[in-house]
Amino acid sequence: MKDAGRTVQEKILIILWPDFGAFSRAFQAMPSKSPADMLQSLRIRNLALLGEVELDFETGFTAVTGETGAGKSILLGALSLLAGARADKTIIRQGAPATEVEAALFFTDSRKLDAALSALDLPPCDDGVLILKRSLPRDKAPRISVNGSMATLAGLQALGEYWIDFHGPGEPRRLLKEGCQRELLDLFAKNTAELQKYGLHYQAWCELVDERTRLAGAEKLSVEQIDFLRAQLAKLDGLELTEEALATLERDFSRQQSAQEITQLAAGLSQGLSGDDGVLGSLAALLRQARQLESLDTASKPLAERLLACSVELGDLEAEFSTLAQSLNFDPEQAEALQERMNSWLEVKRKHGTKLELVVAAREEMRRKLAMQGDIEGTLAKLEKQIAETHTLAKKFAHELRATREKAALQLAKAAGKVIAQLGFKKADFRVHLVALSELGPQGDVGVEFLFSPNVGEAPLALHRIASSGELARVMLALKAVLAEIDDVPLLVFDEVDANVGGEIGRIVGEKMANIAERHQVLCVTHLPQVAAQAQNHFVVTKDQSGERAAVTIEAIHDDRKIRVSELARMLGDRNAKSAMAHAEELLKG
Repeated sequence: MKDAGRTVQEKILIILWPDFGAFSRAFQAMPSKSPADMLQSLRIRNLALLGEVELDFETGFTAVTGETGAGKSILLGALSLLAGARADKTIIRQGAPATEVEAALFFTDSRKLDAALSALDLPPCDDGVLILKRSLPRDKAPRISVNGSMATLAGLQALGEYWIDFHGPGEPRRLLKEGCQRELLDLFAKNTAELQKYGLHYQAWCELVDERTRLAGAEKLSVEQIDFLRAQLAKLDGLELTEEALATLERDFSRQQSAQEITQLAAGLSQGLSGDDGVLGSLAALLRQARQLESLDTASKPLAERLLACSVELGDLEAEFSTLAQSLNFDPEQAEALQERMNSWLEVKRKHGTKLELVVAAREEMRRKLAMQGDIEGTLAKLEKQIAETHTLAKKFAHELRATREKAALQLAKAAGKVIAQLGFKKADFRVHLVALSELGPQGDVGVEFLFSPNVGEAPLALHRIASSGELARVMLALKAVLAEIDDVPLLVFDEVDANVGGEIGRIVGEKMANIAERHQVLCVTHLPQVAAQAQNHFVVTKDQSGERAAVTIEAIHDDRKIRVSELARMLGDRNAKSAMAHAEELLKG
């Protein structure tokens, strides 16, 4: 019932960039909203080959371009560090003392995020602004701060779920897995609540089945074993198993062991206070003298009263010492009973542990074993009834879950099929098929299988049987375009999701990025000029190796049309060619 520490009912789609570890976030449907929630600024210092850069971001679609190997992954690496990705010190720029990344994010309504911050004991957002900072020094411990307060890596990971999603080049291969296909459908169907309800009942059913298996396979005890258990239980029941009672037992036993010495000392103290030459006799004479002094000097009356108080206190002490001396006269039967109880307790501690809770647990286990031996068949019969009832309930919720999936399957196939057609498969056939399972499973009573046919007249088959890498990439992009409508994370980062496509399809991919950017801030690393040209914002990454050491720079070029046209012409093949420059101009005009 668990996967990477999460229960089935908690697990819904996690779309991540494989190179930067696992992020988990419960996707929930949110009302349509403005993409004003956004990454506002990012500062990077001494990360890999990059010295320092400060970038300001805008809403909408931002393209990131540059030569292969220029260092575009540095920008994604900085974002992943702020989202809680693990990192080692090899990312620190050579010769630099530390790598530092810092970002400011804005949320139009930060109440949900503030609740998460409060749960992490971190300050809330100030006017909706979240400040994240992470430093990785070469010779010191890493430092993380959120809104100016120290934070943990786990806290940074938890907050990452609220502001960023990575979509990387490895994802199309994930689409071949049945689990991924089911998760995509459940995300589209908004099945969080249904999965939780079903998961609880499925888990209860599994636990009862496991108990039945254990009970049915349990060895029936012999008469001698039962007698032994009963004898052990009788010993435990003969002890009052409470902290107070056991403390009293150990105290009384210790006093009995030293009874003679304690009696002698207590009696001697009593005699020293009240005997013929005792303190109380001497104090009485002193008290009489104090009263005489008081009659001559009334100012000494408080002194006489203090002396009287001492006499009263010493009298009480004498009485208590005398009582103690007499109380330890154990008769033989009492002494023997106390010795037996102590021996029993010491034996119990040797067998079951020195802690009281361990002994109590052992006693309850003995009772359970004896009760089970008394009526194994009856217990199994009760279990069978509970299993049947719980299975019926689990099937009921599985049926409800299947109903939402059946409805969503038709809608997802229609929506994704429309986008797939726009991506170049004019006659493609995309279907979401539900496969009935023979028995209930952790995710319900049906499996999910995506079927696809890229060509007219061919029956759709499972993706793994017919899809090429290019086809997979376009199917995944189509699904992302559809699912973006219900994903409420502000920043979506796409790393070369346009791989294996080009030409006219590249233009459509750019359009899809732009469509997604109507609801999200989109950052897309791309090699396609058709995609980059449709971005409102454009960063270019360059690597300079003309000096003694390589250096990477990141610059915003969206405000300089000439430089942007030149970059698009480079992506087309030759920034010095007139035809490439003209084509770049046309792409920007489009």
